[in-house]
Amino acid sequence: MGLFDGLRRGREAQFDSGDASTNAIELTKRRAQISLTKQGAATGHLRVNLSWRMRTSDFGGSQRESLLRHPFRALKPPEVVGHSQSMVNVDLDLGCLYELQDGSKGVVQPLGGYFGETNAAPYVKLSGDDRFGSASGETMYINLDHREHIKRLLVFVYIYDQTPAFDRAHAIVTLYPSNGPRIEIHLDERQPQARSCAVVMIEKVKNEIIVRREAKFVYGFQAELDRLYGWGLQWGRGYKTKVDR
Repeated sequence: MGLFDGLRRGREAQFDSGDASTNAIELTKRRAQISLTKQGAATGHLRVNLSWRMRTSDFGGSQRESLLRHPFRALKPPEVVGHSQSMVNVDLDLGCLYELQDGSKGVVQPLGGYFGETNAAPYVKLSGDDRFGSASGETMYINLDHREHIKRLLVFVYIYDQTPAFDRAHAIVTLYPSNGPRIEIHLDERQPQARSCAVVMIEKVKNEIIVRREAKFVYGFQAELDRLYGWGLQWGRGYKTKVDR
């Protein structure tokens, strides 16, 4: 193989690969989608995980002020640690708008207790609700053995307590297909006023299951995501029950 063959193959890459040791693919603006069908992963359960950590750089002064006083800190990567009660609590929730081939539509989310089902419509199930950003985060399962019933699924993240804080949290949504490397979407854009984010669209396109990065932040909640993607559902105010930490 010649040098130019290697260069040409590099240009034809369909996505950005993460570190080889992590066995991960990162979807980015430049390479935004991947076919699960082509990598032999359009069957079984697709696991979708949301995890987040608070950025300590957002507490106790601006980053610019810190760098002016301590210029060598620019050489040190930003510290990211798990948040605690002493910091501002951020309750990120994982949800999914679904549309099936028969025209039925709805939502799977912790708010309202719409946890879904995997072996019956909508073939999407949320395992639980993480209120505090634990290491395991929140997990959703999509049963791709019923892919013929699925038209499109929009995985989204929203902040339950209405306090805009995406700019203070490092959030990542990771997809674990039944075959091949995991797929990561990092929500690193600083969007201080956003309360919700459409993260990834999973849809059937010409008999293929396509995963496409969206990463679209909005100022409102599910109703605004609905309007943005034309779901046409009716939305009302919802609440969670109180829990003790």
